[in-house]
Amino acid sequence: MNEQEIRGMIADVKEGAMSRRSFIRKMAAVGIAAPIASQILVWNDVAMANATLEYKPAKAGGGGPLKMLLWQAPTLLNPHFASGTKDQIASRIFFEPLAGWDKEGNLIPQLAAEVPTKANGGLSADGKQVIWKLKPGVKWHDGKPFTADDVVFTWEYAADPATAAYTTGAYKDIKVEKVDDLTVKVIFKEATPFWADAFVGVTGQILPKHHFAEYKGAKSREAPANLKPVGTGPYKFVEFKPGDVLTGVRNEDYHIKNQPHFDTLEVKGGGDAVSAARAVLQTGEYDYAWNLQVEDDVLKRMETGGRGKVSAVPSGDIEFIILNTTDPWTEVDGERSSLKTKHPTLSDPAVRQAINLLIDRDSIQKFIYGRGGTATASFVNQPKQFKSSKLKYEFNIEKANKILDDAGYKKGADGIRERDGKKLKYVYQTSINAPRQKTQAIIKQACQKAGIDLELKSVTATVFFSSDVANPDTYTKLYVDMEMYTTTQPQPDPERFLNQFTSWEIATKENKWLGRNVSRYSDPAADEAYKAAQKELDPAKRAALLIKVNEIFCEANVILPLLSRTRVAAALNNLSHDHSGWDVDTWNLAAWYRS
Repeated sequence: MNEQEIRGMIADVKEGAMSRRSFIRKMAAVGIAAPIASQILVWNDVAMANATLEYKPAKAGGGGPLKMLLWQAPTLLNPHFASGTKDQIASRIFFEPLAGWDKEGNLIPQLAAEVPTKANGGLSADGKQVIWKLKPGVKWHDGKPFTADDVVFTWEYAADPATAAYTTGAYKDIKVEKVDDLTVKVIFKEATPFWADAFVGVTGQILPKHHFAEYKGAKSREAPANLKPVGTGPYKFVEFKPGDVLTGVRNEDYHIKNQPHFDTLEVKGGGDAVSAARAVLQTGEYDYAWNLQVEDDVLKRMETGGRGKVSAVPSGDIEFIILNTTDPWTEVDGERSSLKTKHPTLSDPAVRQAINLLIDRDSIQKFIYGRGGTATASFVNQPKQFKSSKLKYEFNIEKANKILDDAGYKKGADGIRERDGKKLKYVYQTSINAPRQKTQAIIKQACQKAGIDLELKSVTATVFFSSDVANPDTYTKLYVDMEMYTTTQPQPDPERFLNQFTSWEIATKENKWLGRNVSRYSDPAADEAYKAAQKELDPAKRAALLIKVNEIFCEANVILPLLSRTRVAAALNNLSHDHSGWDVDTWNLAAWYRS
């Protein structure tokens, strides 16, 4: 399909001769993923589609209780400190962004009156300005009006280095101006092709200025609203016991007519993925369970109970391993895995290359994940045009042994390789759930055959994904040699996803370990390519630059991708829910209903 044919189809969509859905399907047939097809329509002044879930109730309320399971229990409710998906999901119940992403990659207005386009004057021709018009009549849960002042404040709050927000990367290089009470202007230093980052989706939730103004900067962690949120969302806060249960009640003054359907909300934390799946699919005790990282054959057996169904949607999420090139066992100025240190053996590219060859990705997919993931060597897998065609994976124990032999690592009497008195002996950490422990066991067994000893460490998920800066076992601390988890791609564009490969996002004590680059590894070439992509308006050239960033880290074998993940959840058969692979599960919670 050439450019002329694509432009012809765009014209057909504008004239009503072709539906958006048909356009997206035809583009998918030639390898252009739905989210990017949607962006092509927007750039050509075709308005975004409506939310994907048709809401049928004729009035708000009357739905009784909605009961959700987040087996990785939330521990805080400030979205700008939420480094873990569980905290992002919980925060989104109460706080809302200007717009969110549906399952087809459409940008759906939430606190915005409309999505900015060139046609409505929201997008400047030079790519340096975006004007957001805010929805009128929206109120905070305490009755105060939502205005442009709150949007500007959220920018100031997140951009302030002293706040140490997880979302800083989306705000620190922009300027935001109030035009009037219901209009804000976002100004970029350079032409910015992916403008839908600040105030959008996971990173975009707006904070009430009147509750946080006194807690911007160094006092940010002291705000009472970090645990008792006052938002604009469909449910008002009632009670929160961190690590246990969160409750809410219907917002009777919600800004969308006839929503929400449910009268109360309970989010129960704790347990494990298997028990969460069982509580929906078999017993029907709960309406919805998130992130079912459970062996696929187990889920299929549970589905035969008939109470609920598995919902699996494509996403850009990735299950991967980080190899630590800093020293997690030496403390410098109160910080382990400091940039001032170097790992005794994992700083050696030969060792990292050998470990990558000792991962049997195909078996991990076939025997553990099934519908939950596809084996991959690329960190970015969706949309397809951003996936590297160069990166390939291989499982080869013999080749790994030869690499280590050639690098001078000899097996000792205990069978463990060493060089210069430094053994290839590592602590391999992940969160507790059956698929991850089985994956650890598969990799440990292969490593033993190459003279590498792995000590397996499993941390309770609530702890591992906690945003608690005092906790030594959080994944962002990386106080081990290697660790494994899934990171979520929050938009159908990988720019923000890949900022975790930039030097300015390295997690350190100074930024309270909320920097997104958990690996601590950096490369000037990756930084350069990333910065160039941020201002490149040519889609093909921009994709090539982002692919280069991905390839630098994967070819260095610091990042070892395992599986391109689908997002797997469970819902009762009578629950209509809006499950998107490009936003958190609660992104459109107001539209959920029981049929």
